[in-house]
Amino acid sequence: MRIQPNNSAGFVVPAEADDNFYPMNERILVVDDDKEIARLLRGYLEQAGFSVLVAHDGGTALHALRRERPDLLLLDLMLPDKDGWTVTRTIRSDQQLAETLIIMITARIEDTDKILGLELGADDYITKPFNPREVIARVRALLRRTRKNAAPARSLSVGDLRLDADRRLVTIRDVPVELTPTEFSLLQTLMDSPGYVFTRGELMERALGYSYDGMDRTLDSHVKNLRRKIEDDPRTPHYIQTVYGIGYRLSEEEL
Repeated sequence: MRIQPNNSAGFVVPAEADDNFYPMNERILVVDDDKEIARLLRGYLEQAGFSVLVAHDGGTALHALRRERPDLLLLDLMLPDKDGWTVTRTIRSDQQLAETLIIMITARIEDTDKILGLELGADDYITKPFNPREVIARVRALLRRTRKNAAPARSLSVGDLRLDADRRLVTIRDVPVELTPTEFSLLQTLMDSPGYVFTRGELMERALGYSYDGMDRTLDSHVKNLRRKIEDDPRTPHYIQTVYGIGYRLSEEEL
């Protein structure tokens, strides 16, 4: 498959397709009102071995999510009816859809837009123009992480914070805490090694399956969300501690 670059479509397409694609069998829902972008993303995803569904507006996307239950959503923010933020908020508030992985794709590059998307529960954020190979890499990384976390694992605890990987359950003082898949993976990685100082790149690589330059703000947003959910006072966190100039660690101390 050879697709020539088309910058007017809002992304950069490599001249040669990747010969190292391999099937993963998961289903991806692509949501973008630009039919050319949706068509080309579908082509690359199908070449990579994924089953692909396409929607061009938020309402159709939510209907497809409830009917087809795809594993991951590639979601454009600027849609003609319900924008990507509204779709994300709806998914995360629906118990049956809440575990769906979400990668936002948009031409908006302001940090406030990215942070808002992550705070609403998006797992990742890609800006246009983008390289489809990077999109494939991000999709694979999120799905690999989900499969890894689905495997049997021991329960972890620090103080009143407990994580049961088998049940995908996190509790504080026995009260369940709702986490997105990315938040759960980050917390599990930190709790696997209490006291260990992770660099930002190392934490992203271990928890998310990839690390790219410029992703620090994305990680910091996820950590901020986690603190808001598990800390008594997110401004003076006990569990997830910042090690300035390096990264993060999980406290070994009991409350």
